[in-house]
Amino acid sequence: MLVVRPATAQDLASYLRIVRELPEFFVGDVPSIVERDLQRHPGWVVVDDHHEVIGFAIAERRSAYSTEILWMAVQADRRAAGHGTMLLDSMLDALRDDGVQLVEVKTLDSSAGYAPYDATRAFWERRGFVQIDTIDPLPGWQPGNPAAVYVAALRPTR
Repeated sequence: MLVVRPATAQDLASYLRIVRELPEFFVGDVPSIVERDLQRHPGWVVVDDHHEVIGFAIAERRSAYSTEILWMAVQADRRAAGHGTMLLDSMLDALRDDGVQLVEVKTLDSSAGYAPYDATRAFWERRGFVQIDTIDPLPGWQPGNPAAVYVAALRPTR
């Protein structure tokens, strides 16, 4: 049975293990950035019946009513089995219950022509996120990596 729960400091090693197992998605100094972000922002994990963390997410509150999902990943051998959807749904429910109306996520835009991210964009789109912009270069991202900006409304905004 899978369970989604808030992340704790003890989950850091699992976060970093998952990041390192996905080199086609996470490069360079990402592990240190994930570690920093987990210390500053709330996170969630999905754990299996052996209490192993198999996926994680970190979100930053941007305002009283908006949040950005900074990081989200599921262990490579557990992808495409619904674990990410379960994690995302639980996280979005918690954010909505905390007053969040709008959630943003950034990922690599299709114009980059990098196939591993096709499934990532499809994941967000199947879950109701809508691409509203492409930014290239996005401050903080490596040049030549256009950012697709997606949003989803958790509540009406007007």
